[in-house]
Amino acid sequence: MTGQDLREAHSRQSVLREIILEHGFIADLLRLCWRRGVHDVEILRSEFDAGGYDLVVSRGDVTRHLQLKAKHVDGRRSSFAVGLRLAARPAGGVLCLVVTDDLEIDHYRWFGNGPDVPLPDITGMKVARHTKGDAEGTKAERPDHRLVPLSHFDKLRTIEEVAETLLGPLPSSGR
Repeated sequence: MTGQDLREAHSRQSVLREIILEHGFIADLLRLCWRRGVHDVEILRSEFDAGGYDLVVSRGDVTRHLQLKAKHVDGRRSSFAVGLRLAARPAGGVLCLVVTDDLEIDHYRWFGNGPDVPLPDITGMKVARHTKGDAEGTKAERPDHRLVPLSHFDKLRTIEEVAETLLGPLPSSGR
């Protein structure tokens, strides 16, 4: 496939892209934990995100409810819809995987706090709208979702930074 074909596939095959990225993220996180001698991490997948999250990541007394987002490295997206239900979780967060044409991770963006701290307050942010319009083209408001600007997300370069942001300090090596 050409670069243009791959870029077009990002929107045409968005559900497949989400599945690939979610599985890849879980594998990368668990592989890192394995290498560090951390074998007590649990990951639960939500069948649908009515609770505002896609994954629950847990280790010891740390439990994270995560919403995963994806953004192309050259994409223009400047905000993400975040559900108020996620904000009600004890330590929710939004992890954006910033990817290349071939779904390699370029870097991550994180919106959240420490392992035992809720999301920053989003109630005053702009109300999100549905991405698709009705028969007249009107995009209805999503009253339980807020648009969080990408500028509010911290940049994380590696899966190591992500793991420690989510779970706290990990042992330096399992060997």
